Amino acid sequence: MVRLSPLFRVFVAIISLLKTYFSEIRNVPEPTLPLIPVSDLRVGHFVLLDLGWMAHPFPRNHFRITSPRQIDTIRGLGLSRVRIDPARSEFDEVQTTETTAASSSSVAAPADAAPDPATEAARARARALADQRRTLALCERQYAEGTRRYRAVLDTLEHDPLAAGEQARNGIDAILTAMDTQGESAIRLLGDVQGERGAQHAMNVTVLSLLLGRAMGLDAAALQSLGVAAFLHDVGKTRLPDIVRFKDEAFTPAQLKAYEEHVAHGVALGRAMGLDATALLAIAQHHEAADGSGFPRGCAGSEMGTASHILALVNRYDGLCNPPNPVRALTPHEALAHLFAMQKARFDPPTLSAFIRMLGVYPPGSIVQLSDGRYAQVHTVNAARPLKPRVLVHDPRVPRSEALLLDLQTTPDLSIQRSLRADQLPRAALDYLEPRPRYYYFFERALRADDATRGDGP
Repeated sequence: MVRLSPLFRVFVAIISLLKTYFSEIRNVPEPTLPLIPVSDLRVGHFVLLDLGWMAHPFPRNHFRITSPRQIDTIRGLGLSRVRIDPARSEFDEVQTTETTAASSSSVAAPADAAPDPATEAARARARALADQRRTLALCERQYAEGTRRYRAVLDTLEHDPLAAGEQARNGIDAILTAMDTQGESAIRLLGDVQGERGAQHAMNVTVLSLLLGRAMGLDAAALQSLGVAAFLHDVGKTRLPDIVRFKDEAFTPAQLKAYEEHVAHGVALGRAMGLDATALLAIAQHHEAADGSGFPRGCAGSEMGTASHILALVNRYDGLCNPPNPVRALTPHEALAHLFAMQKARFDPPTLSAFIRMLGVYPPGSIVQLSDGRYAQVHTVNAARPLKPRVLVHDPRVPRSEALLLDLQTTPDLSIQRSLRADQLPRAALDYLEPRPRYYYFFERALRADDATRGDGP
């Protein structure tokens, strides 16, 4: 029999006591944290936002407020009350005293002391620029989260297809919830997003398909099915050899046949994931065409569902803007013109018309020349006012990082004169506007004519 030394027995006893202690700690229920009005928030409060990952722009749901700007952002989320943790809240009494003194001083100031117009204009511009950067950062973060979800779905698919299907549905629910909280949504051009091309294509097609489905009046169930189909429409490519994963004009007949089999693979995987019939039909028909020239069945437009028409159109549009070889990429304006002029028969007329209305004549990413001769890039399109997008204007007097988007709906005397290719730009405008070889889209709250910033454009 092994003898234990007295010291070792003491050590074992201590470990046992510690285990008991931490077990009891885990079983102690957490106290309910108080809710306070958003109007009562101040720098130093530790807040816990009861919101989903796509409903706010902060890196985490819980954090200590360090600036008044964060309070303004929380107010902008539409919350009336917010949960705080008093134990983790820390207030800088010196700062509080200075703030109070400054407030008292401002109250005591003469009522007829008018603010300096130049100072007020500079402050307004700084606020608008900060809000512009915050909105773009939020869109880019949500887009990146969507691509990560796509990769996670594919990883889960290998060992648990049903769980992967549930992950996909949850992801689409999150996007639809975010769209609902946005109210009227505008389509936003993102920057140079990093990530894997397949995931980016899935996100582009998903975002544009859902926005188009919403514009066409699809109900909640139909939007959910459409979103899942768009998110997973190319899932069958995971079963293809790398050499035929992306279509190439140089494919041999055998390679083309192998490529086209990704549709059947996608439907089989969709069934294993438990997708509904509408989603499965859209995946099966995302390469079909209204004139019967598509594959794999060559079915006519009357045999295609609404989700199939939407997905086939959006998938083709993104393929033109973001082909495997960037040299062959069309600008968004060129892609839309090509679909309408050269391939109109391939698409359902009401769907194509709704898509053009939504994107506008100059979709986000288009390089344009304004009626005053300046060059610009379209960044945001509001479907309600597609001919009056928000644009980044080449202005050598303002660093690009400090340029405010110019809202054309607030400048009735200014309009878009024509669309250009990047190689038609003067060198200075090309370097300033920095057209991207690929285009990534998300959505943001659309500015209304009565709340758009006036007079702040370049």
